[in-house]
Amino acid sequence: MAPMSVLTRDEAQTRAKLLDVHRYQIELDLTRGDEIFDSRTVIRFSTRADGDTFVELKPAELRSVTLDGTLLDLDAHSLDENRLPLKDLTAGEHELRIDTTMRYSRTGEGMHRFTDPTDGETYVYTQLFMDDVQRVFAAFDQPDLKAVFELTVTAPEGWTVLANGITERQDDGSWRAAATPLISTYLVAVAAGPWHSVRTEHRGLPFGIHCRRSLAPHLDTDADEILDITRACFDRYHEKFEEPYPFDSYDQAFVPEFNAGAMENPGLVTFRDEFVYRSAVTDTERQTRAMVIAHEMAHMWFGDLVTLRWWDDIWLNESFAEYMGYQTLTEATRFTDTWTDFGIVRKAWGYDADQRPSTHPVAPDPEAVPDTASAMLNFDGISYAKGASALRQLVAWLGEKDFLTGINTHFARHKFANATLADFIESLAAATERDVHAWADSWLRTTGVDTLTASVTAQPGEWTLTLDRAGSRPHRVTVGVYDRDLNDSRALLLRERYETDIPQQPAPE
Repeated sequence: MAPMSVLTRDEAQTRAKLLDVHRYQIELDLTRGDEIFDSRTVIRFSTRADGDTFVELKPAELRSVTLDGTLLDLDAHSLDENRLPLKDLTAGEHELRIDTTMRYSRTGEGMHRFTDPTDGETYVYTQLFMDDVQRVFAAFDQPDLKAVFELTVTAPEGWTVLANGITERQDDGSWRAAATPLISTYLVAVAAGPWHSVRTEHRGLPFGIHCRRSLAPHLDTDADEILDITRACFDRYHEKFEEPYPFDSYDQAFVPEFNAGAMENPGLVTFRDEFVYRSAVTDTERQTRAMVIAHEMAHMWFGDLVTLRWWDDIWLNESFAEYMGYQTLTEATRFTDTWTDFGIVRKAWGYDADQRPSTHPVAPDPEAVPDTASAMLNFDGISYAKGASALRQLVAWLGEKDFLTGINTHFARHKFANATLADFIESLAAATERDVHAWADSWLRTTGVDTLTASVTAQPGEWTLTLDRAGSRPHRVTVGVYDRDLNDSRALLLRERYETDIPQQPAPE
């Protein structure tokens, strides 16, 4: 198989200036056997000027291409690796029809196919993150060309098809998913197979959890816990966010051989099915699963409703979901000590990554992410753990009320669209008198750690706390004053708690 060309930031910007993509109609036939499936795509788009562009796809066989009703000669319009050139487009509306055969994946990219050795049942699901959509259907594959997606899936008898929207079985045996709102190509999702499902309804929306049949007893054992956490987080996010949940249903599918922890597909979150516990586990493991549920749900707003424009801002998707997941789990569930787990495990991951030669700013310069391949290098402890720590410090520095006001402004300004770090900072700045731009420059555009050292001096009747800092970033810290418990010499009782600012200092020249 030939390697795929990576998409560069400059190419994406050029294409975004030329195109408006309106709607995809995708037909998938999953009944063609163990190796291939059929994929037919209709893309309706418009161009703002005359020009050339390309659409991405990686087929096993390209059967036909029709542009504006004209069948193209595939010898004259051949694929260049994963790119199909579209030349001499005139300004206005266009319709592109592409008929292909695609290959199933066994490595988790595109449409992954798995046969359960326990009972012989087969399952398929998509993982389209970054640039793998082209392994499933033809697309203008970049996050800022959002569109409406309509999916029809033909599946073997006895299978259930899940997708981003509510799916219904048609009279001809196919499954049709409700049209999505405007979403990015990498967020389209399909999961099909003889799923074991537990379904319910919450706040008028269908909720479901799904796994392969051989894991049914284990999912059933934990179904109440999983759904209780899902409902609690859903309700808490609605208390925080003014924008309601933006999709028509919420399914969580625990899928086999998943090569990530989870994926925030709108309306159909996929998780590795190791989270369906087969035996007794610790409460920490249950907390980890709950945290992933909360993390992925946060993405429904920050990532799916409002999506990055280019991959240099992937840290903000992940840092926001990481911060919001831990905070919301603490507030809304029995797992009230999640920040302790974060400090011991996740934050150490960030510290380690930030003190290596390979460190990078939380928010890298756009020029440092020139293409999709380089973007993959930023999925590390800095983008997740350090970014979440910085956002937690930002909330302490701004105050949660102003932070949430800024977040809700951000959602209102950019819903079903794309935004950058600059847009995010502008939304926060509108909610406070603090200099958020300077904060972002000092915390997000730099590398390395600050060190705070506390020392106490005492005189009769008087204690003095001094905080020394190695670094220049602004900090807001909480100080607690404790007394020994007279009834228990091992315990302390909080007497007083207050917050103080350590202002930003000019960086040494």
